[in-house]
Amino acid sequence: MRHVKPTAFLLAVSLLFALAACGPAADEPSNVPSQAAQSAAPSQEPSAAPTESPGLADDETPDVRIAVLSGPTGVGAAKLLDSIDNDPAALHMSGYSYGIYTDNSELAAGLTKGDIDIATVASNVAVNLYNKTDGGIQVIAVGTLGVLHILEGGGKTEINSMADLAGRTVYAAGQGANPEYVLRYLLRENGLEMGRDVEVVFADASEISAKLLSGDIECAMLPVPAATAAIMKSEGKVRQAVDMTEAWDGLRSGSQLIMTAVVARTEFAQDNPDRVAAFLEDYEASIDYVNNNVDAAAELVAGLGITPSAPIAKRAIPQCHLAFISGTDMMAAMSDYYAVLYSVDPAAVGGALPDDGIYWSGR
Repeated sequence: MRHVKPTAFLLAVSLLFALAACGPAADEPSNVPSQAAQSAAPSQEPSAAPTESPGLADDETPDVRIAVLSGPTGVGAAKLLDSIDNDPAALHMSGYSYGIYTDNSELAAGLTKGDIDIATVASNVAVNLYNKTDGGIQVIAVGTLGVLHILEGGGKTEINSMADLAGRTVYAAGQGANPEYVLRYLLRENGLEMGRDVEVVFADASEISAKLLSGDIECAMLPVPAATAAIMKSEGKVRQAVDMTEAWDGLRSGSQLIMTAVVARTEFAQDNPDRVAAFLEDYEASIDYVNNNVDAAAELVAGLGITPSAPIAKRAIPQCHLAFISGTDMMAAMSDYYAVLYSVDPAAVGGALPDDGIYWSGR
């Protein structure tokens, strides 16, 4: 099995990578790796010497090359990645290799070039990539629901719902991607309009966290684990005011807030349906483990560099709303979510709703 773990650089900045599940760079696949990508890319020397996967020969069946993002998008895969390293016999399939990356654009480029077979990406990235590659990828599962939270600083307790944002200034990360569209939708459904009723200032997650902790701002929207870290560092001055997944569910619209899609290259999925099915079994088991063994999973998450520390991971895991949804349930959930994004801004889904070809139908 071959794998790549984050370098110290990635650990230092991983608080920001919750945004990798939804950041604006995600909408435009890049063929030029960032500095962080060069640190994590499989072409670099891995942290452990590569070994041949049990029962596989290089000229027979290549590794299934999977990729996850640091931050909440990768949290659910932690047990799977740990088993690849330490207990491959527990998996439904031998022959995995993996990489942990820092930005959706890196994964989009890897999928487009054929360097990655299966990846966890932002849900809006999945539909945009499908449209831009003429069906070159398919969604095979949902891995994470909502990871966004409204935080209130200054030790105040005035904000308890989306409606309470009326007349306020909200600092938010994720302009032009999932977070912006989710915020706009939830404001709209609560009778508010961005710019008219609520001033939204988009900024980098690190800047927002610093301003919250210093008391310069009192209201912000951040994803976990950045939100989790801000609360933990604030010594009681910053609190979670609104869980945006709960706010979405409270609308009872029939749709779900879905931040992460698991995708596969269409060619790979069509040629290897049994291997995709085996991966999904292992991924579902990983999500179940993380949800039901938070303390142990937090150590795995931190050890892999997906979050900066086990205490932050322990607090963040319940806030990630990890969920495994596949098959017809996945198709219905994703279709409903994409319809919501389209209603907010057609550009959110690449200008047009996808056809059913975006969904992997199984073996």
